[in-house]
Amino acid sequence: MPDRRTDLADAALAVVAAKGLKGLTHRAVDAEAGVAVGTTSNYFRNRAALVAAAVDRVEEHDSLLLQQQGGSEFPTSVAALAEQLAGALLRLANNHAELTRARFTFALDQPEVVAAGHQRMLSALEQVLDSMGIPDPRARAEAVADYGDGLAMHLLTARRGQAVDQPTIAANVRRLLEG
Repeated sequence: MPDRRTDLADAALAVVAAKGLKGLTHRAVDAEAGVAVGTTSNYFRNRAALVAAAVDRVEEHDSLLLQQQGGSEFPTSVAALAEQLAGALLRLANNHAELTRARFTFALDQPEVVAAGHQRMLSALEQVLDSMGIPDPRARAEAVADYGDGLAMHLLTARRGQAVDQPTIAANVRRLLEG
């Protein structure tokens, strides 16, 4: 069961997704979370602390989404990994579009805040690729991350409402992984 800090960080994500960073205030988070005025500022004394908590929460959600897609199975083939990543990308652009909008908002406005989480994600993917014997795992991890971010952005904007199927995305990811 989430604690109050987690609930407030989730409320902050909802505010950012709906109103952008300019709309992110302690009062707006209080209202979104349905708590008394001043509650958010008791937990997060300044805006920087609130933003940091929200960014951390984005990373936690991303990790959970990847785990849900793969279940308890660790991908042992490029095809399985590509399917896992494709499913996660589709969920991020569709079912979790608000989370993805918030992530992009933070990344565009405060890249230094999201850089560490991005590096952790790249390192984790690099380790998976290395364990599979994929050549040049860092470059391939970066290529997959770049493709995923670009695809998610397009699915939220220019291609909004267009159907993209998981097998097509998985095939594209697989090409990036295999070279």
